[in-house]
Amino acid sequence: MRNSLGAALFVAAALAPLQSSAQSASGGISDEVVKIGVLGDYGGGKDLGGPGSVTAAKLAAEDFNNKVLGKPIEIVSADHQNKPDVAVSVARKWFDLEQVDAITDLAISSVGLAVAGLATQSNRSVLISGAATSDLTGPNCSPIITHWADDTYVLSKGIVPDVSTRLGKDWFFVAVDYSFGTAMLRDASDALVKSGGKVVGSVRYPYGTPDFSSFLLTAQSSGAKVIALASTGSDTINAVKQAHEFGLQEAGQTIVGLLTFIADVHSVGLKDAQGMYLASQYYWDDDDGTRAFAKRFFAIEKRMPTKLQAATYASVKHYLKAVEAAGTDEAKTVNAKMRSLPVDFFGRPARIRADGRVIYDLALYRVKAPSASKAPWDYYERISTIPGDKAFRPESEGGCNLVK
Repeated sequence: MRNSLGAALFVAAALAPLQSSAQSASGGISDEVVKIGVLGDYGGGKDLGGPGSVTAAKLAAEDFNNKVLGKPIEIVSADHQNKPDVAVSVARKWFDLEQVDAITDLAISSVGLAVAGLATQSNRSVLISGAATSDLTGPNCSPIITHWADDTYVLSKGIVPDVSTRLGKDWFFVAVDYSFGTAMLRDASDALVKSGGKVVGSVRYPYGTPDFSSFLLTAQSSGAKVIALASTGSDTINAVKQAHEFGLQEAGQTIVGLLTFIADVHSVGLKDAQGMYLASQYYWDDDDGTRAFAKRFFAIEKRMPTKLQAATYASVKHYLKAVEAAGTDEAKTVNAKMRSLPVDFFGRPARIRADGRVIYDLALYRVKAPSASKAPWDYYERISTIPGDKAFRPESEGGCNLVK
């Protein structure tokens, strides 16, 4: 399910000939409604996206008074269960029977690749706020895909040189044993070596393991200055808690979460997570723009939004802006307009390249000690800002056939 072969098979299946016709390119709003599907993880990763992504999408629709070009905006949702076949089945039903115009969230790379393949054949828009694989704007790019989540390239090659300069050149990697972990380990190791660092060791662990003791003890005994976690969700939570139990931080080793969400830090608690480093394109308390969205989100969800949920809001808002400007919800026309319009990323500038990659600045954060936290959810201290043009993969190096 979570390996590269599985993803490839489902992408191939998604690209098979379909019985339904694609959206009409004649202009106007198809079926008199703009319908957006939030297809996410409602199980183990529900705090990262899922229900909160639905709230984020609805808040974006509210910015347009739930109408665009005089037609209603409708938000629908479903659980992909982290299974590409389930995701494709839901998306096919949405496209063929329910006339969904765009899909967002799509946590898990194999799910994102599979649904993006089907959507390309069906000529429907895909606003990826969850999946991390940079292949979505590389060999699997499409004129109907925009990638709003931070990807495997920027989370490795984009931040490793900065972190290694600050924290130390000797790294040990603890990586999940599926395609995401493989990509992160490969790209982060390459970036580390090129910046003058050294990989002193690595281990692969099975997804969903509750016991990280053997992996963390190996990392501890390596003497590495940095222990980098290529993990997500409950795996990250368990690994960070157990790293604290084993005294890794007290011994002078620093934990770096290569794909860590504020919901993870909340679950771990500042006592155990303090001193951990992570990167993100969104933190609720960065500035007036991020706080304005967070206030609206918190009023409904009673928790602060993750970067995935924030990306869902930004993507849906920009999509609706493009529909309004283009005068149609036809996917290729809307996506061309999305690429030409400037992106309002919580009051900060952003843009979309020809390959669909959304370019914005990232920040490197350190998790605060409990004594430094002044209020609930006051978790991060900004250490540095990484400009988007330097952090993301150069467009010419991705292998996207849309780049001229």
